[in-house]
Amino acid sequence: MNVVEIAINMESDAIKFYREAAGKAKHSVGKKMFLTIMEDEKRHLEMLSRIIKGMDIRSKDVSPMKNVKTVFESMKEEMMRKVEATTDELEAFKIAMRMEKEGIEFYKKAATGAKTDKERALFERLIKEEQEHYDIFANTYFFLSDTGSWFMWEEHSIVDGGTPTA
Repeated sequence: MNVVEIAINMESDAIKFYREAAGKAKHSVGKKMFLTIMEDEKRHLEMLSRIIKGMDIRSKDVSPMKNVKTVFESMKEEMMRKVEATTDELEAFKIAMRMEKEGIEFYKKAATGAKTDKERALFERLIKEEQEHYDIFANTYFFLSDTGSWFMWEEHSIVDGGTPTA
């Protein structure tokens, strides 16, 4: 099995995990988060499949952070209420973070050993996107596990006099 086939299997596993996690999530923020990242993973799978088929990659310039920002903005009022995530949901976010970190490490190695410039460019792009996924999951985990601290961290300029560097 070559590196692209392994990557396809990884992305397929991620899609399955995120679909199942979304189905089990009791909190709508977690559910929407998993579904949003699942769509990114589907796009990754499509790009990798095109490499296998020898096709050019013509993916949209999509940023996972832009997608998630939309999720957070659309649910801001609900998110600012006291959130009580279940232990299972928090565990799912821990697993997701671990999966994304493993993906990053895998794609770093794959980029180093890429056979073509196209493959290397794809793996470098996937590294960036998987890092964004990790950051999204880490921030969501922190939010769901400690809403009060997350709010203070995100809104620190209100507390410190109105400037981000004060």
